[in-house]
Amino acid sequence: MNKGIKYTIVGVVVLVCAALAYNAFVPRENKELKEASGKPQEKQDKTLNVRAVVLRPRRLTDGLAMSGSLIPDEEVSLSFETSGKITDIFFKEGSRVEKGQLLAKINDASLQADLRRKEAQLRLVQDRLYRTKALLEKEAVSKEAFQEAEANLSTLCAEIDGVKAEIARTELRAPFSGFIGLRQVSVGAFATTQTVVAMLTKRSPLKVEFSVPERYAGTLPDGAALEFTVEGDLSPRKARVYASDSRVDDATRTFTVRALYDNSDGTLVPGRYVNVRLTTREFERALAVPSEAVVSEMGVDKVFLCRNGKAEAVEISKGLRTDALVQVLRGLSEGDTVITSGTMQLRAGQAVRVQLTPDSPRE
Repeated sequence: MNKGIKYTIVGVVVLVCAALAYNAFVPRENKELKEASGKPQEKQDKTLNVRAVVLRPRRLTDGLAMSGSLIPDEEVSLSFETSGKITDIFFKEGSRVEKGQLLAKINDASLQADLRRKEAQLRLVQDRLYRTKALLEKEAVSKEAFQEAEANLSTLCAEIDGVKAEIARTELRAPFSGFIGLRQVSVGAFATTQTVVAMLTKRSPLKVEFSVPERYAGTLPDGAALEFTVEGDLSPRKARVYASDSRVDDATRTFTVRALYDNSDGTLVPGRYVNVRLTTREFERALAVPSEAVVSEMGVDKVFLCRNGKAEAVEISKGLRTDALVQVLRGLSEGDTVITSGTMQLRAGQAVRVQLTPDSPRE
């Protein structure tokens, strides 16, 4: 092989190697990238379809739901004030009795005999005092004799009053009007002061008793309205708070509240279980947003407003919270359009397309 051919082959090899190196180190034009770069870049912040409400003042109530029970306005275990054998029972079980009505009687024969004896002595002592007074006017007796006769009469009258009081203790009378329960004794039984004859219950009005969390202690006003229902009758009945306990229970961290229910028809009886709904506070013109509109981040509460077609984050201060609404104390104004859906996807300045909810009136 002559030198000319050899140099030609070497030159071709060098050109091939140079071409390969150029392709390896110099980037070639990418047709797909070129086409992609020729298209307008798609915006990252797309227009988001959201729902919203227009903020309007509304009536807002703070309420509690708890269980309770009905207790009588008055109730007492009826017992005699003295011991003795029961001679008469005058009431019918389960009936209504009036205040002062005689319900039962124990034997008072010895007391009645003592009363008759003293009443007989009374006439004699009265006559003696009359004669002594007449003699004193004639200065036939001393003043001391008249005073002694007068003292004897007073003493005897006091003794008669004492016997009558003892007789009254043998009578069991109703301390107030109400319904008497089942009797626990019979005629002929010996009763002591510990013997319960029956229970007397005043059922109109009735008291609704329930317990409230300690955070409401001192803030629940007398006269606060409540509603309650009983098992088997879901129609609400109205009552009003009239008193609260003076302290919070250490074990349950609650305090007891009582309300009065008229029960004029007498359909409810004490001891029944009730479900109570209590209104603790009322705001006539409160600004409130749906609870799903509130976003909490790093301890800060905020909502998104729609202004000029874009989302705007606003920090708020919360007040009362109900099942569906959150009261806004600061940060919003009447007429603001509050976004209620898609809040986790929203960013400040993002374009939004708003659909007002049916309960939000249009301007």
